[in-house]
Amino acid sequence: MPFTPIHLGPGLALKAIGGRHFSFMVFGGAQVLMDIEPLIGILRGWAVLHGRTHSLIGALLIGLLAGAIGKPISAACLRWLRIPHAPFTWRAAFAGGLIGTYSHVLLDAIMHYDLQPAWPWSPANPLLRWISVDALHLWCVALGGFGCAVLAARAAWRRLE
Repeated sequence: MPFTPIHLGPGLALKAIGGRHFSFMVFGGAQVLMDIEPLIGILRGWAVLHGRTHSLIGALLIGLLAGAIGKPISAACLRWLRIPHAPFTWRAAFAGGLIGTYSHVLLDAIMHYDLQPAWPWSPANPLLRWISVDALHLWCVALGGFGCAVLAARAAWRRLE
């Protein structure tokens, strides 16, 4: 299913660890950009849903695009919503975009047979069924829970200071 929220779990953990050096908003946007190709494939009835965009080259290009458009869009959203935020840097935007796309390829490679992460060098997918899909989803949810807990604890600690 395109635009799966389960991919956001690792992003929350990375935000908890990376803080202002990692943009969760751009990470989320990168997840959506990655799944435009499968969405079009579903609508058009393609046999292969995870094509060129779900490769290391595709992840690089989409990650760079996500970082480039994600910083101004995210900064504008934060201003419009009046959400206090540390200065939004290009480094954080590109970290969110690139980590978002590469993690997307990693997660999808474990569960989708039609994915070729090393295209054009190899049609193989050595990650397919590396762990079960249930275990993969459990790890994503656990990482999301960890990230939420750390972020909530930090927010509570700041209120006590």
